[in-house]
Amino acid sequence: MSSRGNFVVFEGIDGSGKSSQVTRVASERGALRAFEPGDTALGAQLRSWLLDRDTPMISETEALLMLADRSHHVHTVIEPALMKGRHVVCDRFTASTFAYQGYGRGVDLDALQRATRLAVGKVVPTLTVLMDLSVDLARSRRSLSEQDRFESSGVEFDEAVRQGYLELAHDNPAEWFIVDASGSFDEVSKAIDARLDQLEWTVSG
Repeated sequence: MSSRGNFVVFEGIDGSGKSSQVTRVASERGALRAFEPGDTALGAQLRSWLLDRDTPMISETEALLMLADRSHHVHTVIEPALMKGRHVVCDRFTASTFAYQGYGRGVDLDALQRATRLAVGKVVPTLTVLMDLSVDLARSRRSLSEQDRFESSGVEFDEAVRQGYLELAHDNPAEWFIVDASGSFDEVSKAIDARLDQLEWTVSG
């Protein structure tokens, strides 16, 4: 029986460069690339509502739709892969909900934590990599056209989300790794790889 795979999650505000690193790390390390929201057929439908800024939605509904996507994603994609010994590298996971809906939107964090436990069960990341970047620089990297619900929420929202991420990381230093995402792609990659090399990581097929 194969050992359980590593589950590495990349987090950060929009424009931090995490998606590019997820793609690179998954490819170079033989891992399954995953993302949230929308990595399943059901999730794609939920994602279309979540990102559409013209669809009226209160913050609690937004959070619950995120958790519905995550619950389905965990039980149909992530957990089955991990149980087979496959490593999984995911673009966003539970910390996104705490940062965006909790710190950003103001949804009660205790309620989010309880709902998250229901959604994901015992599935937790081996390591969460936070791509930290100033809001000004992140916004300069993003397209100003066709912004989604989150990208159009304003500077104060972005600042609250960033600070939420940093608080989560500082509260759990053993499970998080903060990367200065302001450097070049190669510089950021080198820092990430040095930390990932500390994990027990045999390339999986």
